[in-house]
Amino acid sequence: MSDKLTEIMAWKRREIAPLLREVSETELVQLDAALPRPPLFADALRRADGKLAVISEIKRRSPSAGDIKAGASSLQQAQRYQAAGADALSILTDEKYFGGTLDDLRGATAHFRASPPARPCLRKDFFVHPIQVLQAREAGASAILIIVRALNDDEIKSLFAAARAAGLDALFEIHNETELDRALRHGAKIIGVNNRDLAIFKTDLGLSERLIPKFPREITAVSESGIFTAADAARARAAGAHAVLVGEALMRAADPAALIAEFRRP
Repeated sequence: MSDKLTEIMAWKRREIAPLLREVSETELVQLDAALPRPPLFADALRRADGKLAVISEIKRRSPSAGDIKAGASSLQQAQRYQAAGADALSILTDEKYFGGTLDDLRGATAHFRASPPARPCLRKDFFVHPIQVLQAREAGASAILIIVRALNDDEIKSLFAAARAAGLDALFEIHNETELDRALRHGAKIIGVNNRDLAIFKTDLGLSERLIPKFPREITAVSESGIFTAADAARARAAGAHAVLVGEALMRAADPAALIAEFRRP
């Protein structure tokens, strides 16, 4: 694990420590049954027309880019992405490093329930414990993130089981072949290649081009980070990606709809 990711994960474990308690799969199943059903994340990433799906991210800042759109309203950004035709949203809920909160997720999902068409939302955070999965389901998420390199096998197993019990999909994030093998052993159905190396903050789309062709055919493939232009999206699509996850470019875009259309262009 990189120094920066190690730092972030250590902070996240300290941050959630006061909230920790046992969260049973039975509790999560009951919670899922009691709450409105969110739209399916997995289905949104496989477009019927065969075009590239776009997961549009709400991200105010990052350790690599610094401020991207400081003070941005998550609700207004969600509305922009909805109007732009985004297939799904990724919403950063980490405050210390990315400037997000759970309220950003709650606000977006509440808006989608009240003003269709709804968009499935990924809770983008550094998951280490099922209590965070429970929070995600309560906030209306459709999926959680599992960063393979940041977790041991028991933690991955626990998080994935919790997600399934809560009716959520899980995006497994990888960066190399070893992590791909681990994700597959755990039964991952959606796997994203993070093109950004958190050790040196270098972004290389060649990672998607190398790794995605090694995915089994049934896996939904996502290329994450480093997608700024139609040419970038075309590289990801040619490698076999079903979807791209785009944050910085869309947060900065004056016209997100035009950029999303460029990403989908054959």
